[in-house]
Amino acid sequence: MDFRIVIPARYASTRLPGKPLVEFAGAPMVVRVAERAARTSASTVAVATDDDRVMRAVEAASLERVVAVMTREDHATGSDRVMEVVDTLGWSEDDVVVNVQGDEPLIPPAVIVQVAGLLESPAFDVATLSEPIRYGDNVADPNLVKVVVAASGRALYFSRAPIPWAREAFAQDNYPTTLPTGWRRHIGIYAYRVAALRRFVGLPSSFLEQTESLEQLRLLEAGIDIAVADAVEEVPGGVDTPADVDRVRAVFAQRGDLV
Repeated sequence: MDFRIVIPARYASTRLPGKPLVEFAGAPMVVRVAERAARTSASTVAVATDDDRVMRAVEAASLERVVAVMTREDHATGSDRVMEVVDTLGWSEDDVVVNVQGDEPLIPPAVIVQVAGLLESPAFDVATLSEPIRYGDNVADPNLVKVVVAASGRALYFSRAPIPWAREAFAQDNYPTTLPTGWRRHIGIYAYRVAALRRFVGLPSSFLEQTESLEQLRLLEAGIDIAVADAVEEVPGGVDTPADVDRVRAVFAQRGDLV
């Protein structure tokens, strides 16, 4: 299906200053993410930044179908930044736009296509992905967001807490080494119809969103359904810390197909 991609790439980062320009195999991270996005069938890949240095890096890469768009510095979320790009480029309310995080230089192109394809169903206007959680220590990690999904594929809830709570297995916070099937981590990639994205960013921040620090809960509180599917390929973690930089650089050094 026809879709577009926006990659929010804010320059400032508390844990990793100048994060979009951290280099992997000789190119800035934002360019590596754009390269992955450009390997999809998206009609446009737009990098949304608030810094001239990031804009110049993207333009210098001269990637086909990739454009850089300067956005305001004061956006509260990446979703707000995506919405500004939508309006700047004049996309229609029926267009499908995928928000690809700017710190995911290893994201498989196939999962970007997959999340856009979930909106071929008229039942949903927002979609995201998940993957199984296999280890008990991961389900307890508040930095790893969990999602519970209905049989219909509709998200029931997202949380930093261990959900669903296995009363016996998780007693006294004693998590098993391995988990049976049924626990899922949320992968932070979203597809929206533009009209749904516009409604989303126009809503006030909600109680659940503020409590868990998860903006997708604003959608659920407003009664906006989110389609969820398990990713067709494993999605490595993003880059937030110096340790993540070392981990991802090691992957680039091992895998020539990423460059």
